[in-house]
Amino acid sequence: MSLSIGDKLPSASLGRLGADGPEQVDLNALIAGKKAVIFAVPGAYTPTCSSAHMPGFVRNAEKLRAKGVDEIICISVNDVFVMKSWGDAMGATEVGIHSLADGDSSFTKAIGMDFSAPPVGLIDRSKRYAMIVEDGIVTTLNAEESPGVCDVSGGETILDLL
Repeated sequence: MSLSIGDKLPSASLGRLGADGPEQVDLNALIAGKKAVIFAVPGAYTPTCSSAHMPGFVRNAEKLRAKGVDEIICISVNDVFVMKSWGDAMGATEVGIHSLADGDSSFTKAIGMDFSAPPVGLIDRSKRYAMIVEDGIVTTLNAEESPGVCDVSGGETILDLL
């Protein structure tokens, strides 16, 4: 399935590191009845993800909330430990951005956003994208043509679309 505007997000169980260790988060329950911005990165600690994509959402978190966004969620095909560490290091945790792991890439594959780049060790990773979702329905979907750029999926772009 390739995700499109107007689609309902599929069921997804994503991971995070909670107070008592790894735990699962039901994505649809987290965003039920809410306006959410969900963005995905090919990999935590990778260059564009760390220099442009996550920082844009960290910088604009309060402005996004001021425009009615209830939840800001970053998804990556990484493990919960990496996502927690990266979220903390980037300031995402501090501003309330959920850093969620799609460890087996099942959500990423279900929405048709997976890719692989074996020469750099990226297997079944997520394309770079951002979407606005209202009560589980995709209202905006901006996907990058290349994983190394952050032109249409950055925090500032999404802020301007609200």
